[in-house]
Amino acid sequence: MPDIIINGPAGRIEAKYAHSKLPNAPLAIVFHPDPLKGGTMNNKVTYTLFQNFVDRGFSVCRFNFRGVGKSQGVFDKGEGELTDAAAVLDWMQAINPKAPYVWTGGFSFGSWISMQLLMRRPEIKGYISVGLPASEYDFTFLAPCPQSGLILHGTRDNIALKEDVDDVVDRLNTQKGIVTDYRMVEGANHFFTNHCDMVTMHMHDHMNAAGAGRMVNINNLLETA
Repeated sequence: MPDIIINGPAGRIEAKYAHSKLPNAPLAIVFHPDPLKGGTMNNKVTYTLFQNFVDRGFSVCRFNFRGVGKSQGVFDKGEGELTDAAAVLDWMQAINPKAPYVWTGGFSFGSWISMQLLMRRPEIKGYISVGLPASEYDFTFLAPCPQSGLILHGTRDNIALKEDVDDVVDRLNTQKGIVTDYRMVEGANHFFTNHCDMVTMHMHDHMNAAGAGRMVNINNLLETA
């Protein structure tokens, strides 16, 4: 898959884009982990989220935040990265004007950016958050959160502590009409090492129930896991 370049607020944004063969397909945008800790759009969890959306018939984009890879600019502690995310979504919508809705997917730092974009863009109808970094970043902006979604947390995650993620989920669940599908992945660490297959299974199970994109038979996934 060739790289593409998107014009962003800090200059060029390096990205990869998969265009769905389905007419008027929904859109998905995927966000990578902390750039200061080596996070890129080629991170394994980030790629897994990307491919899962592709398998569901979405047109999907993942990209490098400013200062990562060939993307111009420097790390901006989340503020600039959020504007990068908005620019990529604008670009996707410009070439897919009939897309009915958008989903986001984020891993660790990327899930923090994903949730902030969700608060600002009403066309986003669902999210997948893996390794929500509730011990490192403030999630009080989720008040109220406009959409339901999936949060995956590893039972061996010693970076994002369970009690901190629990607090975020409890806050989300107090809101009328919002259902947070909060799932623990047994044995997974923060990076979901050797557990990306479980990310895939849980993601498809959640999205099947939500009616997002085309159905994926998770029984086949369980048989091959």
